[in-house]
Amino acid sequence: MTNANIAPRKIPLDMSHLLSFACLLVLIGSVAYGTAAFWVQGLAMLFLGASVLTAVHHAEVVAHRVGPSLGALILALAVTVIEVGLIVSLMSNDSADSPTVARDTVFSAVIIVTNGIVGVCLLLGGLRHRELGFQIQGASSLLAVLAVLAGLTMVLPNFTTSTVGSTYSFGQLIFVSLACLLLYGLLVFFQTISHKDYFEPRPIETLVPHMSTPSLRLTWLSFAGLMISLTAVIGFAKVLSPAIEAGVTALNAPRIVVGIVIALLVLLPETWAAISAARANQLQTSLNLALGSGAASIALTIPVVAAFSIMTERKLALGLDSKGMAFLLLTFILGGLTLGTGRTTALQGATHLVLLMAYLVMSFIP
Repeated sequence: MTNANIAPRKIPLDMSHLLSFACLLVLIGSVAYGTAAFWVQGLAMLFLGASVLTAVHHAEVVAHRVGPSLGALILALAVTVIEVGLIVSLMSNDSADSPTVARDTVFSAVIIVTNGIVGVCLLLGGLRHRELGFQIQGASSLLAVLAVLAGLTMVLPNFTTSTVGSTYSFGQLIFVSLACLLLYGLLVFFQTISHKDYFEPRPIETLVPHMSTPSLRLTWLSFAGLMISLTAVIGFAKVLSPAIEAGVTALNAPRIVVGIVIALLVLLPETWAAISAARANQLQTSLNLALGSGAASIALTIPVVAAFSIMTERKLALGLDSKGMAFLLLTFILGGLTLGTGRTTALQGATHLVLLMAYLVMSFIP
């Protein structure tokens, strides 16, 4: 979940709107002329990345106008729409691995934000500033919510007896979906209204230059650009999803690699913003971005994917294998140790990155 207090990234506004409509035109061309040609796949990949960056930029402009509370929700929903669009498009292919796409993507997102984004921020920020400070109350709250969400959605399905395998029954799936939405709603209320000061950077860390509030006209233009960009993301994902799966098959890589690719794509804009904040000695903002994105990824994606699986009568496997649960346990133990003192160094960032590298290696070489 992106912090709405951050000024929109410096993408020229006229260029961002141009990219939005260009993405839509390329999408129409891809549908009109088919998806088999190599140039269509290449253009779709290029403009998929452009659509993701443009969508998040437009969402930040809207957030800067409406304020932190609504802005945080808009940005979280924007990123989640991207993720859900990619997941649903792959689930719709009805391949042998379609039931596990949502689990693999969400799990990869959790590992990437807690070890990858946080690790890079701690490492680069620590090397530049020697030691970084943050709010323990805010960081621990985000980590606690993320741990509960991960446990409910990806660990408990392995220990239920109502169904066979790593799945939930209809009633259990409904309960878990509602619990995720409720917990995330409480987190948003806690973060933006009741305990807002827990998640704000310390005065010494507030180095972001003041940006003027966008005009009402520009806000509506950015909202329109956001809708177009998100539509393009979902469309390009549908065009590219067979190519992603075919590429994984050609490399003889495990199917979880598909989820890793999707998670990396979705989290790219958040990663860039978090690293920029850490280099500016704003680690609290980096943690808000990273851990907030992880919480939103689970709490908003799983209910939507669960509803899709129920309506289309598709199987949805959520439980992790033993290796995945071990990585999840290590991740939250390390996260608790890292965020338990209010101060961090580059060494702690290196430990998170080593754990991320271990996850990637074990994914490609199971």
